[in-house]
Amino acid sequence: MRRTSGIRYYSWVRRFAYSARLSVACVFLTILSGCYSGTRPPRIGTNAPDFTVQDSDHTVTLSQYRGQVVVLNFWATWCPPCIEEMPSLVEMQRRMKAKGVTVIAVSMDLDEKAYRQFVKDHNVNLLTVRDAGQKSNTLYGTYKFPETYIIDRKGVMRRKFIGAVDWTEPEITDFLGKL
Repeated sequence: MRRTSGIRYYSWVRRFAYSARLSVACVFLTILSGCYSGTRPPRIGTNAPDFTVQDSDHTVTLSQYRGQVVVLNFWATWCPPCIEEMPSLVEMQRRMKAKGVTVIAVSMDLDEKAYRQFVKDHNVNLLTVRDAGQKSNTLYGTYKFPETYIIDRKGVMRRKFIGAVDWTEPEITDFLGKL
């Protein structure tokens, strides 16, 4: 009798272990299915969605910059990677402006005072506008900051960067110069 109950016990343990492995595999596959598995983000190669953002200082409409290469950067003052990349974005704008490259930095800050103070303290002397309603980033499906789109002179999205980037890297400035 004892031997039979031992077999039942081990049989139950094997079934449980198999079920656990199967559950872990299903969870893993579900997570992977959420990842993009193609060779490029889905909007690359399509026209950039147009938007207009107005704050107390500026009104920016993306389509006004057709004919220029646009580096569309979504950022916020409370975002450490955004703060990290801002000096290189400003420097790249300084170097590339004569080549028709324009940075449009759209801040997601709700706090106007914090936004203005950051722009002042960090000498952010590029085109920046605050979109407290977060309509422009929602249009692009952006929720991780910083997130940046490179838009060519015809208004077509060519690249997307998620996270902080050193915008002074030769590969990036060469890419922008060729658009």
